[in-house]
Amino acid sequence: MQISGKVLAAVGACLVLAALLLFAASYELSHPHAVTMMPGASDENASGENAAPVPAGDVASAFNLEDAFSGETVSLASLKGKVVFLNLWATWCGPCREEMPSMETLYDEFKGNKDFVMLAVSEDTKGKSAVLPYVQKNGYHFRILLDPENKVGDSYGVSGVPETFIIDRSGRIVAHHMGAFDWSRPDVKSALNELLSAKKG
Repeated sequence: MQISGKVLAAVGACLVLAALLLFAASYELSHPHAVTMMPGASDENASGENAAPVPAGDVASAFNLEDAFSGETVSLASLKGKVVFLNLWATWCGPCREEMPSMETLYDEFKGNKDFVMLAVSEDTKGKSAVLPYVQKNGYHFRILLDPENKVGDSYGVSGVPETFIIDRSGRIVAHHMGAFDWSRPDVKSALNELLSAKKG
């Protein structure tokens, strides 16, 4: 896939989430199949050899999943108008365990904003029996959803965990990161604030 010089220049110059998110927002209409990756991401971050990149600007696939604690069903459609941080993970995944404390830090930063939602979708085949003890032991407070049949992973073309997608207010994917990342970085917070300051679409 060819990537324009404009994309390469933006990524090479900034290499921060803020630049990627802002760039994707203005770039997606004219280049709907461009791939937007988070800073530090590369093909080597993917767990599978044939990882299919998610096009920036594509509408995020709909899903309905059970909340691990409340048991209620959560749908992506019900979150339109909000900025969604969607992370796919598993309790047995070392890189997932590595990045989750930084996700908790990010969640603490934005939990007071009703237009920000963090969803951590567990791909554990054992469901609640594996997930609940792990989450409780580590004291995580962001929302945990159960996907034991890997339906979300399949619909998003995920080849391994962790993978993270940032979905804007209009329900479009504006950034995608494959592999563990430090989500507590100031540039991540700045980029999310930019998305949150955008008008609801």
